[in-house]
Amino acid sequence: MILETSGLTRRFGNLTAVDGLNLTVAEGEVFGLLGPNGAGKTTVIKMLTTLLPPTAGTAKVAGFDIRQRQAQVRASIGYVPQLVSVDGALTGYENLLFFAKLYGVPRTLRRSRIEEALNFAGLPEAAGREVRGYSGGMVRRLELAMAMLHRPRVLFLDEPTMGLDPLARQVVWRQVRLLAREYGMTIVLTTHSMDEADVLCGRVAIMNLGRVAAGGSPDELKRSLPHAGATLDEVFAHYTGHPLEIEQEGNYRDISQTRRNIARLG
Repeated sequence: MILETSGLTRRFGNLTAVDGLNLTVAEGEVFGLLGPNGAGKTTVIKMLTTLLPPTAGTAKVAGFDIRQRQAQVRASIGYVPQLVSVDGALTGYENLLFFAKLYGVPRTLRRSRIEEALNFAGLPEAAGREVRGYSGGMVRRLELAMAMLHRPRVLFLDEPTMGLDPLARQVVWRQVRLLAREYGMTIVLTTHSMDEADVLCGRVAIMNLGRVAAGGSPDELKRSLPHAGATLDEVFAHYTGHPLEIEQEGNYRDISQTRRNIARLG
């Protein structure tokens, strides 16, 4: 297992955002964390990426303890957060170059890695344009390209298609599959899209009120309901009691505001 949590807990005052989480993720797996806003998904990701210390329990990512080996964890992972992680005043190329330097990609490899990342994201012709002029889908593709530059063993994606239209979502799905298949990355993603979880994830955990309400493969979870032909949407509603939320595509400014709103809700 490349990722393991044991009793992972995070409290904010009297609020327990994550409550005794026990998870395992196998190397090369695409694993989904599902749940309504406020379920604790983003808090889990923040702890696993060492951005937030746990209140109790622990976890290992790529073999490194998130409490004791934070530098090694950070060197082993990539992270695409909900909030926009690119600079709108810089070009796509400049964003990639900054990130390559930040993660210590050797100077001799930077140009080839950036060119590969731009081709991977389908953005070579937009590389010289300021990101403030990108659509929401282009922004997300650039963020995925940035996250792959240093070849992380584990890639965390927090709502990777939030706010994207169906066509842009399909493009991002294709990128995620390529990262897992061609680059051998283990991917842990959070999502509100049951179609996304069904298509991409080998296993999922449905969180509600800080705990795992159900887990398994999408097909196993569908079979857990008493009626035949259940959908993952129905599974989600059954275990959480929450309706699904649908977001729409927008430009750089729209997607930034959408992600800020969702992040404030947890």
